[in-house]
Amino acid sequence: MTETPQDAPAEAAELPTVAPRLRDLRRRSGLTLETAARRVGLSPAHLSRLETNRRQPSLPMLLALARMYGTTVSDLLGETAPERDPIMRAGRTEPSEAGGWTYWTVGGAGRAMQALRVHVPQRAQGDLVRVHPGEEWLYVLTGQLRLTLGEAVHLLGPGDAAHFDSLTPHRIAATTRAGAEMLFVHTLLQSGAAELCLGDDTPRRGL
Repeated sequence: MTETPQDAPAEAAELPTVAPRLRDLRRRSGLTLETAARRVGLSPAHLSRLETNRRQPSLPMLLALARMYGTTVSDLLGETAPERDPIMRAGRTEPSEAGGWTYWTVGGAGRAMQALRVHVPQRAQGDLVRVHPGEEWLYVLTGQLRLTLGEAVHLLGPGDAAHFDSLTPHRIAATTRAGAEMLFVHTLLQSGAAELCLGDDTPRRGL
């Protein structure tokens, strides 16, 4: 995963400070900076900037970091959610933004899956293609998404859904001017298997 315009400088970001949490999770996992960076497809210098609050991650990067550490985006951001509360009431979840992607946590804490409602901006993820263990499911609420799975490109409109093995190289982008909104669920897996973020200048090994 390369450093992109979606990874905003810390002073311009609206995210809470994730640096201490990222550093603590890495140390508790027994990973060196170099190993953790390789697994998530970053350079050690970029991960160091995230851990020292000189850089804030985009939402796709937050998802990758959460997946690597077996936690949720909400946990990374220090958001408090009732443990094992089965009910998520409308209006009780405040939206958060990362790199232009806006999301609402719509799943419970401490689960094996993370559920989000996500607004995807029109601009794409650059050349980023993600590959990692697990499964992903998405359902389009508004707008149109372009979902690339391997060599196949699918245009999804409201009411369309996709459920795929995350080891299939994949990429998500909105094609409509106002962006697109989707429900998104992914499994939280800690694995020694590498995640690959495939792009022109991207390390070939990752999470």
